[in-house]
Amino acid sequence: MAAQAPYIGGGSGGLDLDEAVFGETFHEPLVHRAVMAELNAKRKGTASTLTRGQVAMTGAKAWRQKGTGRARVGALSSPQRTGGGIAFGPKPRSYTVKVNRKERRRALRAVLSMHSERGSLAAIDAGGFDSPSTKQAVSALEGFADGGKALVVLTEGEENVALSFRNIPGASVLRATQVGVADVIGASRLVVSPGALDLLTQAAAAPVKREATEVTA
Repeated sequence: MAAQAPYIGGGSGGLDLDEAVFGETFHEPLVHRAVMAELNAKRKGTASTLTRGQVAMTGAKAWRQKGTGRARVGALSSPQRTGGGIAFGPKPRSYTVKVNRKERRRALRAVLSMHSERGSLAAIDAGGFDSPSTKQAVSALEGFADGGKALVVLTEGEENVALSFRNIPGASVLRATQVGVADVIGASRLVVSPGALDLLTQAAAAPVKREATEVTA
């Protein structure tokens, strides 16, 4: 029997889960690499400091070379002096790290399968929300997977559900096209609508291998 995601907050039965997507073995190094790549991609990388050659500082010597009894002194912009430049300070850079498409898909399958295995994946019937209702959303989450942060994944046209869940502390709402590996693994509970589940399944599915066709003369 295929695994299912049970409905919460109304609705009988559950959503069938694709075994090819929700039966992936958890691969920690791969998931870690995908999460770090997503988090690094969000960094602006605009931090910048001035080197000794960029500090607006006088070129005059602090005191004469000899006769003062003190050690000779060079440029006042050197890093060891107050107001001088910064040695090895940050400069604008890109933190982007490439993760292959196949690796990212496998990592997404792994974290989705993790939620399925531990029973923290559930479905929500978007049609059951005729209007935004935070009370209905709170009632739906009560008793599901022993609490914790909840990620609600929806699609376009499900604004009533989004408005219902977005004000709940510890709950975040994202569209299926915006969900990444870091979002899924960072949530204790995952709630999806039928449409969002289809999009997540498509995004995580392994590419179909094309069979070689025999060319005849």
